[in-house]
Order: sequence, then C-alpha cells, then structure tokens
Amino acid sequence: MSGDYILKRSGEQFMFNLRAGNHQVILSSQRYASKASAQQGIESVRKNAADDARYRRLAAKDGSAYFTLVAANGEIIGTSEMYTTTAARDKGIESVKTNGPDGVVKDET
Repeated sequence: MSGDYILKRSGEQFMFNLRAGNHQVILSSQRYASKASAQQGIESVRKNAADDARYRRLAAKDGSAYFTLVAANGEIIGTSEMYTTTAARDKGIESVKTNGPDGVVKDET
C-alpha cells in the first residue's frame, strides 16, 4: 500500500495531509489561500521528502516529539503529529521519506 495526499478545503482555504499506506496522517500542511498554492505545497513535499537535512526534529513544551519538513528557503512545508517517543517520531520521518515522493493526490475539494 502506498501513501497519498488528501487535498481538501478548510473553510475558504485549502490544505493537504500526507497519509501513509495505512491511511494514518503523517504530515499536515498549513492553510493556503488558493488551491494552486496547496498543490505547489504538495510538489514541495515531493521534492524535499527524501532529504534528511530538510527535517527539523523538535520537542513540544510538554515533551512530545514532533517534526517539521522545511523547504530549501527554510519555510515549513508540513508538520507531523505529536509522538510519545523520539523513536516513534523518527519512524514518522521515515514514512514521509517513503510516501512523500510518489504519493497520489486525492482531490476532495
């Protein structure tokens, strides 16, 4: 099972989620003003997902581990869910590396 991108509306804006083959959301985008901008965000994930240097491994105030995927210019492309361990977060990163480059877009707008 391969992953996919779910492109959807959020009020008047657009966003996407990258899901693993098991349909678990592994990366969520910001909200975009236009559908075209959200589609460009998906292309940016595809381009940057395989590059380990593009991941910022972080901890929330409560100690939960999470990560962001950033573009070459340092802008955040997507943010993960919160994980209970750094090992689980690192598995999430590996899942984005696996599913991000080739995920099919499912347009639910």
